[in-house]
Amino acid sequence: MNHQAQAALLFLLGATVLHAGLTDLHLRYVKAGLRPLLLLSGAVLIATAAATAWYARRRGPHSAKPHREPRVSWLLTLPLFALILVAPPALGSYSATHTGTALREPLGYPELPERGPLRLGVGEYAARAVYDHGRHLRGRPISVTGFVALDGAGAPYLVRMGLNCCAADAQPVKIALTGEIPPVLRPDTWLEVTGRYTPRRTKDPVNDGPVPYFEVTRAEPVPVPQDPYDEAWSG
Repeated sequence: MNHQAQAALLFLLGATVLHAGLTDLHLRYVKAGLRPLLLLSGAVLIATAAATAWYARRRGPHSAKPHREPRVSWLLTLPLFALILVAPPALGSYSATHTGTALREPLGYPELPERGPLRLGVGEYAARAVYDHGRHLRGRPISVTGFVALDGAGAPYLVRMGLNCCAADAQPVKIALTGEIPPVLRPDTWLEVTGRYTPRRTKDPVNDGPVPYFEVTRAEPVPVPQDPYDEAWSG
């Protein structure tokens, strides 16, 4: 690839990274807190492309001895076009059922309102139910949102994948469902379940990690959230 082609490729890559950072597309790949680094990386790539184009123009077409560039170098464009044309879905039930729960005991818990219903994440409910023994959950109506996963025996779980950095290190936190569960559940369907804490627990069939139950009184399908990953309680 000559310098002009390199500059064009760098510019397209930088523009794509900037586009991902300025929209919600980056949430499919990395945690939200890495957005500034993505924007900086895109800006650096565009600046490098401009410098490469300026350098090639300054040298001129006859300033260097001509030589053939390997055609295989154009394969470098394939990841770029894949990034532009294909937005992969967030990790879902397949990853969840093949990976053990990543639930870990947190250092502390945020304060909860003294009255009224609680809206908790999957990870927060699981951590409070297992390690805090539901002390602040008993007798409170609770709502939790996540996607459905079914184990090999068909037992339903509500799951949220947690990120430490990016989708490559995503791990699930799971809640087993009991109570008034819809008769037909499709994996990867997003649900908001309302119900209450129960001290019942089970073990993850993959790694024997602790999985608390949630007693469902109502379950409603909901759209996929803007950020499908759960960063705060990834363990």
